[in-house]
This record gives sequence, C-alpha cells and structure tokens, in this order.
Amino acid sequence: MSTKTKTTAWSEVRAKRPIHEQAVAEHVARMEAEERAYRLREIREEQGVTQKELAERMKLTQPTISALESGDLDRSGLATLMSYVEALGGTVEVTATFGSRKLLLSTRA
Repeated sequence: MSTKTKTTAWSEVRAKRPIHEQAVAEHVARMEAEERAYRLREIREEQGVTQKELAERMKLTQPTISALESGDLDRSGLATLMSYVEALGGTVEVTATFGSRKLLLSTRA
C-alpha cells in the first residue's frame, strides 16, 4: 500500500487564511506601545530610580508606574507622561503632524 502526500503551496495556504489587516495593525500598535514603555523603564533603571521612588516624585502610586511601564502609555494622560519624563530629568515635546507639516505644540523642560 502506497501513501501519497500532497504538497500544498504557500500561496494556497495563505489563500485559505487571508490576512486580517485590522488585527495586524492592532498588534503592531500594541507592540510599539510596549516598546516605548520599555524604553522609559530602561531610562529609569539607568538612573537607579525605583518605581516607588519615581511614584513618590510624581505623587502617584507604584502600581500606576508599573502600569505605565507595562505598555499602558496610550491610556495614560499626557500630563502623567510629562510628569514621568520630567521626574527623570527629561524634556517633553508635543508635536502635531498634518501630512508633511509639523506643528510644535508644547515644550516643557
């Protein structure tokens, strides 16, 4: 008895499972937010500041800092993000982009 295996081309496999563009876009956005949050945590750790110390500087709770550093940046208010950066000695610039035109809305040191 002979067993034949059918080889399926990748294009056939992909045709059966089309890419869900919205799901991909949401995943990419989530990954980018987590990366930005990770970079903030990295800077805090480079400065030798704990989440608790930073929370005290910002008059927030440590769990709030933890949530920020876990990728919750898009849900955080601009004032909270500015406070985080400034508590570590950084500056924040807020820029609006309209196609190729950019407008600096705010700079805080």
